[in-house]
Amino acid sequence: MDSQTDRVPTLTKKDVARRVSAEIGEPLYKCEPWVQATIEALRDLMTSADPEVRIELRDFGVFEVKKTKAKPKARNPKTNETVFIPARRKTHFKAGKRLREALQQPLEELGYDIPEGSADHPSQRSRAA
Repeated sequence: MDSQTDRVPTLTKKDVARRVSAEIGEPLYKCEPWVQATIEALRDLMTSADPEVRIELRDFGVFEVKKTKAKPKARNPKTNETVFIPARRKTHFKAGKRLREALQQPLEELGYDIPEGSADHPSQRSRAA
């Protein structure tokens, strides 16, 4: 199997700017700074969290910065050595209702072709149940 055909497509900031450009009817060169500024604003809000923050974008989702607990008895699986991991912050994203509902639609309804041997194929799902 060719690894290039199995790879999930990666979209970049430029792809987002192109979509915004098409959506509002402005040229790409005008939309790129807006997209960049939005991403930088989200990053700044998340990194300056003291120590937690919740950024809610209606109809899209919630970005959160959460605290983790310190782990005084974690283990390095390679050396079996006990190590201390200090408390830190982590990011979390929870999809909003409209996004979650759109992503939960069965792929067949959306017109995607699911390969016969795939675990997502309807014939495979009925065997697992």
